[in-house]
Amino acid sequence: MKVRVLSILSLLVVIIVVTVSSVILTSASRELTQELQINRVAALNRFAQLASDAAQDKDTSQLQREMDRYSELYGEGILIRTQEGTVRSGGLSEERPDVQDALNRASLNLSDTTLNPISAFGTGNDIISRSFGTASQVLGEAVVEVNLDAARQKLRERWLVVGFAALALAALLLLAAARITGWVLRPVNRLSRAVHELETTGKTSQLPDAGPPELRELSRSFTAMADTVTESMESQRRLIADTSHQLRNPVGALRLRIDLLQLELKGQQEKAAAAGVVAELERVEEMLDGVLKLATAEHRAFEGSTRPDQAAEHQRQAVIDPLPILQGEVERAVPAAQRAGSRLTLEGPAHENQINCDPDELAHMVGELIANAIKYAPGATITVATQQTAGGSAVVISDDGPGLPAEQRAASTTRFWRAPQHSKIPGNGLGMTIVDRLAQANGGRLVIEPREPHGLTARLEFAKPEDAQDA
Repeated sequence: MKVRVLSILSLLVVIIVVTVSSVILTSASRELTQELQINRVAALNRFAQLASDAAQDKDTSQLQREMDRYSELYGEGILIRTQEGTVRSGGLSEERPDVQDALNRASLNLSDTTLNPISAFGTGNDIISRSFGTASQVLGEAVVEVNLDAARQKLRERWLVVGFAALALAALLLLAAARITGWVLRPVNRLSRAVHELETTGKTSQLPDAGPPELRELSRSFTAMADTVTESMESQRRLIADTSHQLRNPVGALRLRIDLLQLELKGQQEKAAAAGVVAELERVEEMLDGVLKLATAEHRAFEGSTRPDQAAEHQRQAVIDPLPILQGEVERAVPAAQRAGSRLTLEGPAHENQINCDPDELAHMVGELIANAIKYAPGATITVATQQTAGGSAVVISDDGPGLPAEQRAASTTRFWRAPQHSKIPGNGLGMTIVDRLAQANGGRLVIEPREPHGLTARLEFAKPEDAQDA
């Protein structure tokens, strides 16, 4: 936004500076033209008077001396035509078309004493002319060639001064525009970041009361709204966690009663019905456990991404070598993999990889991903490994099972979502959601990708630890 606003303001600054400069330079050209015209018309009138006197006295020697002295001083030609002949100086010839035209107009008693506006980069000289004589008779014509080079040089010097002044003014205006734009847009940028933070984490920091009055009021309103939304979301998380926790007691009591009831049952049909109730209770217990874990993971993710002081968070996280944790989880999952007909392998790292993560939560994430691979890809080869990435390291769990289509991969971290083809496999649809939230809580992310030619890859990507970056 700042670039777009500055582009518009820069265009306006250029237009203003060019307009002001054009007005100043046009005024300077007009001023120099007028000054030169007044001076040369005065000289023309003087020579016309001298020529009129010479025509009456029949003596042009004085006139010739004055004309030669003028031409030597200013470098301009003069031509005066009388009834007795033509007097000239400075090499001005009546054969020139412009001089001839000026003489013809003056012979008709039409004076031409107006100079064309001076151009800084023009060339050539200008001509002014007038007639002289009595009120009833034209005795001759006087023509003066006006040299414009000196005036053009003055105008170019003014152009240079105005150019430097225009650049300085443009720089000053652009600097002022940048400062004002930053002052105006800084609250907008903070508000945009706060909206994104609220969208992704459910919390946002206090916006500073800065900027124009309207934006300060908007910041205050947004902060109040964000606090309300955050409190509402936190209340919902606490309600879910508390409800799940409180339900464990009656469910546990119900489980105990059913176990006692099973001891009293004699018929096979009754025992089968009781076993079905127990299976449903186990499903409820599993779901309650999943909801509690999800509430804890979401609380960790939201808390870790919005806490201003991350000291407590860093106490839980540590820069660790993930290989021992992966080894432990692989060993723990080997019996389940053998029962499912799967082959579970751990690949040693090609390079030393370190990640910043809570060890217990990393073990939980890896264990959940391995369990999912065993459950939903029976008979597959499951590989657990670490890899280096452009920004850090990743823990990769991949299998060569059937995999998931793109739309199902995108929905795999949604709460309670399960693939239609897995509906008959026991599960509550919370495992991948918990892994995703725990990855966020530890500054990482979960990426679900296809494996070629078939299968699925789950990547836990972590940024390079700060200690490793400093090294």
